[in-house]
Amino acid sequence: MEHHGVPDPALAVVAPSPPAGPPTATGPGPGGRTIALWHAARPGERLCWAIGAVLVLSGLAHLLVFAVDGGPWDGPVSWRKPVTFGLSFGLTLITVTWVTSYLRVGARWRTVLLAVFAADCVVEVAGITLQAWRRVPSHLNTETPFDSLVAMTLAVGGGILVVVLSVFAAAAFRHRPGGPPGMALALRSGFAILIVALLSGAAMIARGVVLSRTGHQQAAYHATAPLKPLHGVSLHAVLVLPALAWLLSRTSWSDVTKRRIMCAAVGGYTAAVLAAGFRAALAW
Repeated sequence: MEHHGVPDPALAVVAPSPPAGPPTATGPGPGGRTIALWHAARPGERLCWAIGAVLVLSGLAHLLVFAVDGGPWDGPVSWRKPVTFGLSFGLTLITVTWVTSYLRVGARWRTVLLAVFAADCVVEVAGITLQAWRRVPSHLNTETPFDSLVAMTLAVGGGILVVVLSVFAAAAFRHRPGGPPGMALALRSGFAILIVALLSGAAMIARGVVLSRTGHQQAAYHATAPLKPLHGVSLHAVLVLPALAWLLSRTSWSDVTKRRIMCAAVGGYTAAVLAAGFRAALAW
């Protein structure tokens, strides 16, 4: 199915804007295309992009807080967590809103999934940020009833993230995604690697819970460290690879050349994930 075509109404592709649309009145440059994309988007997509931008700004603001307030960067209580989670969740929400426009997913179903995903991103970042300001750990913290509530909310939210992103991943493999040459490979590879990130995140939480419930609270906070590089590397493949496919679509190179570059990029990213996984296995 072509990204610009008219799909089967039962499997409508909800596309906020063609990836290579004509110049608008604001000019043919990136700024003009961005404005065109925004105006062509559905209200739900605009809301998700706006929420994602707010989360990114929250992460950057806490980087400034860290620069002023100081303190450790690592550890269960640090400004690192609101910084990295704000940036990561914000970028992921913006990315997922964009890349799912290439999937053959019903319009209403996609809107519902994106709404749930956006709300969950806000809850996750809010809970982590709240605990950072309270100077207590966010995950695996059961010291008080309130801390337990926050930790449980974050855990449930993580489960919801897994379900929503798995549904989108399944859609990417059930029907060939649309888009320019190489986009289908980028999306399928990106979502497949994203599943690795979700599984590694679930493994971190599961190990931490086991240690916490067996009386090893401090060990629980530090036991997740070996898997963090794997989790971080694999989390953003769904952004990097489709972005490369889109950038290649702006060039005059042949489709064969674009596909070869995408294959090389997927191979390189997969090698990086495998290296991070091997390192995690050695330290686990």
